[in-house]
Amino acid sequence: MDELELLKKDWDKSKKNYPNLSKEEIYNLISKRSSSIVKWIFIISVLEFSLWTILSFSLDSSYNAIEKIQSYDYEFIYYPFISISYIILFVFMYLFYKNYRNISVTENTKMLMERILKTRKTVKQYVIYNITVMYLGIILGVIMELSSNSETQILISDIKSDGENGIYIFYLIVAVLSLIAMALITILFLGFYFLIYGLLLKRLKINYKELKKIVELE
Repeated sequence: MDELELLKKDWDKSKKNYPNLSKEEIYNLISKRSSSIVKWIFIISVLEFSLWTILSFSLDSSYNAIEKIQSYDYEFIYYPFISISYIILFVFMYLFYKNYRNISVTENTKMLMERILKTRKTVKQYVIYNITVMYLGIILGVIMELSSNSETQILISDIKSDGENGIYIFYLIVAVLSLIAMALITILFLGFYFLIYGLLLKRLKINYKELKKIVELE
């Protein structure tokens, strides 16, 4: 069976999903469906941003995090880190909105396919960015606690007084616990993102495949 026959069979399957519809009507249906999916990606990113912002301010006020950071003399790292993180998040939200607007007005099949791929790529970059920021936040927090927390400094001094091997073991334990924390948070984040963004991306992938069939049979 040649490639053309396989394409025709795929098209026949598509026609079962869209009975009595022309290629143009199927395209319009897929376009609207893709636009709706990308709109939800944008809405969810805004809700997620709002949720994490509220949680961040709540935790800061509950644990006096700002006062601790000021006492540690790490404002020169903390504030730029937070500011840049928020700026990049705003950029991602703008890109999600831009992708939604672009897909909504696209009238060309190949262009719609390109924009679906671009949206999928943007979402994956967004997930990688959030996990990377989480890693950097944990590393920064550990460094601040080890270098500036008075109670931790007393503990380190006591361990050093017992011998050099003790401090190496202490730092090894801190490193292992930090890696475990990163692994657990990564699993939670990936599970969260898969449930929300992963399912939406899967639907976009299905739409992309349907559009590809239309293009290959033109």
